[in-house]
Amino acid sequence: MKEMELKYGCNPNQKPARIFIDNGELPLTILNGKPGYINLLDALNGWQLVRELKQATGLPAATSFKHVSPAGAALGLPLSDELRAIYFAPADLSPLGCAYVRARGADRMSAFGDFIALSDVCDEATARLIEHEVSDGIIAPGFEPVAVEILKKKRKGSYPVIAIDPAYEPKAVETREVFGISFEQGRNEYKIDNSALDQIVTKKTAFPAEARRDLVLALITLKYTQSNSVCYTYDGQTIGVGAGQQSRIHCTRLAGDKADLWQLRRHPKVIDLPFRSDIGRPDRDNAIAVYLSEDFADVISEGNWSRLFTSQPAPLTTEERKDWLSKTSDVCLGSDAFFPFDDNIRRAYRSGVRYVAQPGGSIRDQLVIDTCNELGIVMAFTGLRLFHH
Repeated sequence: MKEMELKYGCNPNQKPARIFIDNGELPLTILNGKPGYINLLDALNGWQLVRELKQATGLPAATSFKHVSPAGAALGLPLSDELRAIYFAPADLSPLGCAYVRARGADRMSAFGDFIALSDVCDEATARLIEHEVSDGIIAPGFEPVAVEILKKKRKGSYPVIAIDPAYEPKAVETREVFGISFEQGRNEYKIDNSALDQIVTKKTAFPAEARRDLVLALITLKYTQSNSVCYTYDGQTIGVGAGQQSRIHCTRLAGDKADLWQLRRHPKVIDLPFRSDIGRPDRDNAIAVYLSEDFADVISEGNWSRLFTSQPAPLTTEERKDWLSKTSDVCLGSDAFFPFDDNIRRAYRSGVRYVAQPGGSIRDQLVIDTCNELGIVMAFTGLRLFHH
């Protein structure tokens, strides 16, 4: 297959629409459904992300993509009892399933209706997990037969299931067209691994193995996130992605706020929320988000709580929030370009960031280094900008 016609482009009025390849055949096999233009953008960006994570770490990887940026990305590390509780995850997951649970759970609000990318052949356990999520499609290098049958039943049989040839390599030069004008550039094929963290510029120089792993995860995630972008990672997964902001401090705040929400979801009061058995996953996720917001009364006040809970929950107080977040530490942060001011570092520190990887190259680099030294943060200059548009 050299080309595939699509129903429409980004919007219904954008016709005709297709994907095609000049030489050879498309490396895609559509096993079910009919993916759309944005689905395929998410699929191909997501596949590149998980492929590189697998190459860099040797671990299965998954990502949850929405509108050409990852809502979450993760490695296939085992889930603790606490993570199983906050992700409402079953006990019989494969490493690949653990990767997707982590990726989806990083930001469940943003991941609603995601496009999934998996680094490995989708197994039955992972398919049964995806079966119950609101998702727009999946791409993987292969699928167990039973996994395909499970996924085919989603969305009344229309769920897109795409197999990609894992041996496919694109041309070294890529092109795109904007307003009738063609752009051409070399693909961003820089290999990101532990060597990207060799130039440590702070007084503290120790990167534990887990921090190196999580910083590599952050940098590879940023490579496929719409810029400007900042990514917080912890325990083998993203916990906050700030994408597409014009100001870097806004990226840092957005990602930091998401990371804080992820940490607060681990609070015992949240884990113990007494949800009614008939509450679906999307309503449960929305309720947790509201419970953790300043509008918490909307879900726990008299006249409201009984719609969701079997008993009235107590609010999570400001003091409880501050106390819980004050214990957060060992979070990693990556940035796709240099920090022009130290406000980014100070904001990240409040979310537990203790390890940073960024390109460096600002005229204020020394100010940023000094702030890291003041706060006890280890920072590496990668020399690598990771803009993606």
